[in-house]
Amino acid sequence: MSIHREERVFWKNEVFVGEGLWRWSSGDSGAVICHPHPLMGGSMYNNVVETLSNVFSSCDCSTLRFNFRGVGASTGIYDEGRGEKQDVLSACKFLKEQGVEKIVLAGYSFGAWVCGSLLAEKSLFSSVILVSPPQKYFAFDWSGLRNAVDLIICGECDPFCDADDLREKAQSIHSRLIILPGTDHFYAGQEPLLSQHLRKYIHEKKA
Repeated sequence: MSIHREERVFWKNEVFVGEGLWRWSSGDSGAVICHPHPLMGGSMYNNVVETLSNVFSSCDCSTLRFNFRGVGASTGIYDEGRGEKQDVLSACKFLKEQGVEKIVLAGYSFGAWVCGSLLAEKSLFSSVILVSPPQKYFAFDWSGLRNAVDLIICGECDPFCDADDLREKAQSIHSRLIILPGTDHFYAGQEPLLSQHLRKYIHEKKA
């Protein structure tokens, strides 16, 4: 299977402009991938975001990784998660306009928190994946995520995402949990391990 190159794209996001990297695939699914905290250097060029994009693409899924408002060429300013929810919805609309029928929502760190706040809109998404949701840094309403999150991935050495606590939370919301050994919040050098587990999960789900 040939994988298309990513293309830099822009779209209207209410009064703002969204910027992303779009890669088309022949499958009917597309992943919207959300990056870590904008005020801490997070962008669509993050190593984990890029890893997620590459894995989804290799599994015949179109991808859109994008910059939240105020990052890169996405206009606007940081909005403490409120406006960022609209950014995600505008990215989903972009995918729909490209003919994507099933949207996978995937967020890492701050991006996972923003995704979690959108899951009342569960009907929009065919699948939801949260990578290192920083539950020690941001408040998560776990009761509101019951049956809404398909997969959570976390490193066992993550200071922002307590693995033991997350085991209980994942069980309470009926989500599958994968804890990666020897991995912290930033996945430096652990991108192949993340790829391996995510690719295995996607293949199992398709089977």
